[in-house]
Amino acid sequence: MKGSATLIAAQVASEMKAQGHDIIDLSVGEPDFDTPEFVKELAREGIAKGLTKYTPSSGTKGFHDSVAGFFEKRFGADVQYNEIAASCGGKQGLFNAACTLLNAGDDVLIPKPYWVTFPELATFCQAKSVFIETKETDFVLTADQVRASITNKTKLLIINSPNNPTGRVIPPDEMRKIVETCAERGVYVLTDECYLFFAYPPAEVFTSATLPTELRAFVCVGGSFSKTFAMTGWRIGFTIANQIWTNAMVKLQSHSATHPTSFVQYACAKAFERYDETMAAVTSMTAEYERRKNWLIPALNEIDGFKCAVPEGAFYAFVDVRNVVGGEYNSSAEIADALLRKRHIVVTDGTGFGADGYIRISYATSMETLQKAVEQMKEMFGSKAAVTA
Repeated sequence: MKGSATLIAAQVASEMKAQGHDIIDLSVGEPDFDTPEFVKELAREGIAKGLTKYTPSSGTKGFHDSVAGFFEKRFGADVQYNEIAASCGGKQGLFNAACTLLNAGDDVLIPKPYWVTFPELATFCQAKSVFIETKETDFVLTADQVRASITNKTKLLIINSPNNPTGRVIPPDEMRKIVETCAERGVYVLTDECYLFFAYPPAEVFTSATLPTELRAFVCVGGSFSKTFAMTGWRIGFTIANQIWTNAMVKLQSHSATHPTSFVQYACAKAFERYDETMAAVTSMTAEYERRKNWLIPALNEIDGFKCAVPEGAFYAFVDVRNVVGGEYNSSAEIADALLRKRHIVVTDGTGFGADGYIRISYATSMETLQKAVEQMKEMFGSKAAVTA
């Protein structure tokens, strides 16, 4: 397995800060907001109640009930108690799903660009990553692309929408067609929905938990509180899958992490129950991300050689820098390295996402930081306005 490119970039930023450098960190996929105060208070309440002991490996009944209730109220989904399992962050939920499904030699379909962990899931399970190129559809996966990629060795398709790193969102109708295509061939679908609540209109928020029962039999939904409530350090997530798959994941987790932290489960359960406060917090964060996006994307497109489509969700700008490659720089990795060395700007090279020639910029940071970064980039690469003038 390879180290996470996103976490490596974040580690470099941390080390340079420790050395006294003034770092502009645009690498990490972590909300810059604090966890909402009512969630922190609920965790303190859980500790005060003595909820500091073991829980079932699948999570508490209160946690299950709250997830099911929230998905029913927000999306109209009919999720059963025994289809839910708590996990130590969304990432562990994805690992649990992959490890209980894949055998050595299975093929795993992974659309490009992909989150850096997806191929490593396959590697860990001794399966083979089979990549689906999506440049021709502007980085939006289609059912036709999936159909053309399935073979008799295909066991699993991994999807992330809203997408990291591109910010693209698969339309609900297309998502259903993708799952139908897989179900027809007996292929399972692991859908990472950790950015589920961060979609900008007119893009529509969609969860595969709302699909009909016969389709959901082939789907595992990976959910996370990390982005939704700015709780990255709390390590809490969940999966929604058919009962047999869920039971297998719980069995695996009982021998690894056992269960997520008890009073964190309590806080998240109560937060989901307090629907209005939850949605107010999410709406507030989404609005701020959208404000930053609306400023950042046009500003990036003013930089000479940069080209960036408007993201529909998440909080990343995926910048095409291929027009910069070929002169002083031979790859996007060299561009990312030059930004670090010359301007102390940390971005993530697209190669880690299967897209050489691109860089990922996180706008989960302040407007002041973004403005400073763009100014530095314009000084380094030039401005299209200046070139035109």
